[in-house]
Amino acid sequence: MIYFASDVHLGAGDPQTARSVERRFVAWLDRAARDAEAIFLVGDIFDFWFEYRRVVPKGFVRTLGKLAELSERGIRVVFFTGNHDMWVGDYLTRECGVEIYTSPRLLTLAGRQVFVAHGDNMNIDGQPMLKLLNRTFRSRTLKTVFSWGLHPDLALKFGHWWSGKSRRKHNAADERARREGTGGGFNARLTEPLIEYARQYAATHRVDHFVFGHMHFARDFREGPLHVVCLGGWEKHPSCAELDERGELTLKMLES
Repeated sequence: MIYFASDVHLGAGDPQTARSVERRFVAWLDRAARDAEAIFLVGDIFDFWFEYRRVVPKGFVRTLGKLAELSERGIRVVFFTGNHDMWVGDYLTRECGVEIYTSPRLLTLAGRQVFVAHGDNMNIDGQPMLKLLNRTFRSRTLKTVFSWGLHPDLALKFGHWWSGKSRRKHNAADERARREGTGGGFNARLTEPLIEYARQYAATHRVDHFVFGHMHFARDFREGPLHVVCLGGWEKHPSCAELDERGELTLKMLES
């Protein structure tokens, strides 16, 4: 079995909430490890991660220890960076045995062609400000300036402020839609840019399944041969996807 999860946002919220989410995530990793060939972490596993040459954020010891344990047991662990943890270096690879991808990939898994991406920079040509932010934060120059110019305490303080701002904006829109009685429809519309990207990509590539994160809303979308799975955020809509030995991909909702 091959598993997929995203948007855990470890470290987000108050300490009690953050610890609860991490315990839930580690418990899921334990369950998945019973029959996992590979576990794919599809971005924003950390609410903010910035890695200096000799300094990494403190915390997450349960998660990091579990990832190292799984790798040492021969389970492939693959990490796709998201917009909250794009600034990873080589620490997770060296210490935990995790494979790192910083861009989307079309992979052959269980005999199927599976396109995997976090989804934060998909189909955003009509959003110039978002496009600029994506390009800016992925700049090597900015990363170098950030690492050389800011003490780690200041860097992490800024990072958590920025991550919290983004998360509060998303939660406010979600709450507004819930009050207006359009929560499900509103959240489904959030995933439309990802589905449209999949349509366009599938027009020129053979793809059996698409797996995205980022929008925090779990959705299993089918349209003829097109199959798109959007993974939910772990604070409100924890979910995973399972790819079995026959190549069938299934979205699973987990207890929150």
